[in-house]
Amino acid sequence: MTRMGAGLDDETLDFVLQTLKAVTDRKLGKDVRLKLDEEEEFPLDLVKEMLGPEIGLHLLFLPEEVGGLGGGARDLFRASEEMARVDLGVATAFLAIALGVDPIIVGGTDQQQAKWLGRIAEEGLIVAYGVTEPAAGSDVSTVRTTADPIVGDDGKVEAYRLNGTKQFITNGGVAQVYTILARTPGGPSFFAIDRDMEGVSVGATEKKHGIRSSNTAQVILEDVVVPAEDLLGLEEGKGLEQANQVFGFTRLMVAAFGVGAGEEALARAIRYGHEREQFGEPLYRKQGFTYKLIVPHAVRLEAARAYCEEASHRLDAGEGGLQVEGSIAKYFATEVGNDAADAALQAHGGYGYTHEYEVEKIVRDVRITTIYEGTSEIQQSIIGTHRWRMVVRSKGEFYRTMAARVRESCAEAKGLGIVALAAEALGETIMLCHKTKLPRQQWAMFELARVAAEVETAVALACKAMADDSPKNALFMACAKLHGASAARELAVAGLRLIAGSGRYDDAEVAAYRERIAFDKLVTPPKDEFDLMESVAHEIEEQLIW
Repeated sequence: MTRMGAGLDDETLDFVLQTLKAVTDRKLGKDVRLKLDEEEEFPLDLVKEMLGPEIGLHLLFLPEEVGGLGGGARDLFRASEEMARVDLGVATAFLAIALGVDPIIVGGTDQQQAKWLGRIAEEGLIVAYGVTEPAAGSDVSTVRTTADPIVGDDGKVEAYRLNGTKQFITNGGVAQVYTILARTPGGPSFFAIDRDMEGVSVGATEKKHGIRSSNTAQVILEDVVVPAEDLLGLEEGKGLEQANQVFGFTRLMVAAFGVGAGEEALARAIRYGHEREQFGEPLYRKQGFTYKLIVPHAVRLEAARAYCEEASHRLDAGEGGLQVEGSIAKYFATEVGNDAADAALQAHGGYGYTHEYEVEKIVRDVRITTIYEGTSEIQQSIIGTHRWRMVVRSKGEFYRTMAARVRESCAEAKGLGIVALAAEALGETIMLCHKTKLPRQQWAMFELARVAAEVETAVALACKAMADDSPKNALFMACAKLHGASAARELAVAGLRLIAGSGRYDDAEVAAYRERIAFDKLVTPPKDEFDLMESVAHEIEEQLIW
């Protein structure tokens, strides 16, 4: 059984999203959201209702074989995005359930899936994913929780005794089922366990900066005897492999949180900009408001969305090995979401700093997205390492192929040739850095990862804009041109800084590099940049996309 599949048809997905909106409108109004945040209260009744037989939201991410809807990556992205727009704390609770069932989906035997997923589907159980520990965060290979075999009289392992503490576990204090990563003699392994098993207890609930309506707590395991039949996959040492199989998928969900929270914050800023007057006209008519606080973030949110959509389509088509794409989506979208939320707070002036307008809550909530499910720095390490290897292995062809894909869509005629040029320049930059093993310097690797995310999202948005024939095409095209120019500029400046600033290349090599990547062309903005910014501001206003 696999998490990835074709997913729902458009009609079914629309029904799910409409149902979700109806429930949250009824149960998660502004007063409720502010109360949950202020009192740091987990909305248990609401979550149970959403998991109940009338709604069954959890069925979206469960396979059809066990009574689920078999939702695909696109469906989970859209549902996660919409939930994040309402309340990121509640959205996080559902992410944790989806994450918690992943080890069972990808690693469980048929019998284990029938037992555990069947119960979760039928009973609407809350699930938690137990991996993080006090001394083991993003590096899951360093888990210290132990699972010691208990051998029967016949010499066979009949159970495991689990001991350890799991830290920062979302749903930790309210879950009825846990999937726990523990170290067996054969290596890290996942176990499915019930909350009511002897020896399972919960520590104090964490007091958090944001997502206060989610439950985060320690899960303590003291001599918990787990039957050997609940070792997922019935083979020791498969835990890290099982975790890695779904990173492309789960990180896409967190990316959706960044997009959704950023969109909601910016939507509030746009509305405020139309309501608030300064010097005789709405703030939204001021370039200092729109060009600084709205347009740049709207552009980058569109780029994040385009990349996530593309990744979700590839996952739903059955393509595997998209862990790097998951990292790019998560890294870029969550950083963009944070920037957009911060700009939205600034756009509200003093009102943005108050609870009443909720923007400061979004700022606090979205901050966690750059931390959980792998920090931004972990994602940069993954992106930098793997893109470096990919480019060198292909002798630069990886990004040349990406550039060709853009050019095949008549990019030059549509004013998006700069995106293809940036992709080629990125490949050249990585190959030259490789010449002196510069990416072994962590900062160099991080910078290459940062510009790789800029360029690859620019490619995704350019391809989307060139293929789109909807009423939003003018917006997509303007955003694609602005983001493409920005990505090209970021790549050129970062590349020159790495090559010249490292001291590993002489003046002739630096000059040759500048010429080879067409540095001056990459850093030159579009002649119509001001018009493009005005077009984005106008299209947002006309189409009310948020």
